[in-house]
Amino acid sequence: MKKIFGLLVGIAATYLMLSCQNRTTEAKQVIKNDTLKVRKLKDTISIVAVGDMMLGSAFPSKLNLPPDDAIHSFKAVDTFLRGDIVFGNLEGCFLNSGNSSKCKGINPNNCYAFRMPDRYAGIFKTAGFNVLSVANNHVGDFNNKGRKNTAKILDSLQIHYAGQLDKPFDLFSIDSVKYAFVAFAPNENTVSIKNIDSAKLLVAELKKQADIVIVSFHGGGEGARFEHVTRKTEIFYNENRGNVYAFAHGVIDAGADVVLGHGPHVTRAVEVYKNKFIAYSLGNFCTYGMFSLRGPNGIAPLLQLKINSQGDFLYADVVSVKQDKISRLTVDDSGAAFQKMKTLTDMDFKGHGLKFENNRISLDEKQ
Repeated sequence: MKKIFGLLVGIAATYLMLSCQNRTTEAKQVIKNDTLKVRKLKDTISIVAVGDMMLGSAFPSKLNLPPDDAIHSFKAVDTFLRGDIVFGNLEGCFLNSGNSSKCKGINPNNCYAFRMPDRYAGIFKTAGFNVLSVANNHVGDFNNKGRKNTAKILDSLQIHYAGQLDKPFDLFSIDSVKYAFVAFAPNENTVSIKNIDSAKLLVAELKKQADIVIVSFHGGGEGARFEHVTRKTEIFYNENRGNVYAFAHGVIDAGADVVLGHGPHVTRAVEVYKNKFIAYSLGNFCTYGMFSLRGPNGIAPLLQLKINSQGDFLYADVVSVKQDKISRLTVDDSGAAFQKMKTLTDMDFKGHGLKFENNRISLDEKQ
């Protein structure tokens, strides 16, 4: 474990050193040209965020791919996937062939290993996604081959991503706003959610480099029994899935502006802590094949979050979506995910100071 953390710190230091060097060079050039100006950030930054996405796996056979070859996966919601940042969790790798070592000795049809065909990556790009988490338990289903191929394809499409040990974070600019994106999980080869002190150190360093720091985590138990934020370490199948409450608060204390959670496959509560927004789980957003879509697993929020240039929460509009095996991803006019989010927030964070009204989450000025 110490070796992993040492590797992480070393990687982070290298990334940050190179970034500092580049920025120093840029600054010198600006001064040399006598064009030094104060950057004016956007008054309002728009972040669209969704949960788990896996559009269909060609393993163990092509029978697990959708009839339309996933082309229309986001058709029902594509008008909502517009923002400065459009984020989701990539729950699987891109790889055209290969077997998974995790399925040795068991029937592949009963093994949860996901590899999307390479061509599916373009579907995410076309839909509008520009930031993806690769910190989860399925990006490594096909080992280093799958991880490397996924990174290569995302790089080619200029989609920002982070969360594996060889790329714990990404630094980039959009419309003159400097972003840092960093992703955590409790799984092998990911930046650990379980070591909160290390996470805080990394976030604090990133905050020195960026205007807005976005943190993603894959954590917590899975399914309807794990809808609540317990504020304790969550154990699922004898695995430590992290204390997501302590983690989220810790990284905000260190400088994070937004925390976006996923992993439980169900919608969880939200919170505003120190004026920063936390979504504790964004559920199953667009998942095809072996995923359970029963009950709360079949509904999810599409979050349209607005923050100011200091990263403080302004409001969030919620588009409720639902999935089933036949209709797949559709907008849910009943607003079930929004109502679930409200109910769980009322239960888990009494006195939360938020108002849930007309599919909008805002600060309750009366409190």
